[in-house]
Amino acid sequence: TLADEIDISRGDLITSANDLPHVAQHLDAMICWFTEKKMRPRGRFALRHTTREVKAVVQSVLYKVDITTLEKTQESQEFSMNEIGCIRLRLSQPIFFDSYADNRVTGSFVLVDEQTNNTVAAGMILRAVGDATTEDPEAYAI
Repeated sequence: TLADEIDISRGDLITSANDLPHVAQHLDAMICWFTEKKMRPRGRFALRHTTREVKAVVQSVLYKVDITTLEKTQESQEFSMNEIGCIRLRLSQPIFFDSYADNRVTGSFVLVDEQTNNTVAAGMILRAVGDATTEDPEAYAI
């Protein structure tokens, strides 16, 4: 139970003061693309993370993974069905997260096509990006 009466609603995250999540609006993430419609930079999606949904734009494709050799390649800025790679995302609002390596629940997400409501990709958060990171999650504390 909580010592104080606090208004908590869907999408809020309760954590230990010793294990605070990251907070950011710009992320690098590994994704697996699910659909035949190609993913291109500047694509707009809904990002579903834990119980929250925010708008997301693919800023760039950092690299793709050749699934035969497991080598990183930058030959294309598009993703075709079943391709895996790393992208940079810009979100409409900051999210609280951990890297997927640290916490699979708060480090994962799906991308949803806003027009069809189809899930188009699954992703694993690698890290927050540069100046867009809020280093102090306590700034959001209740």
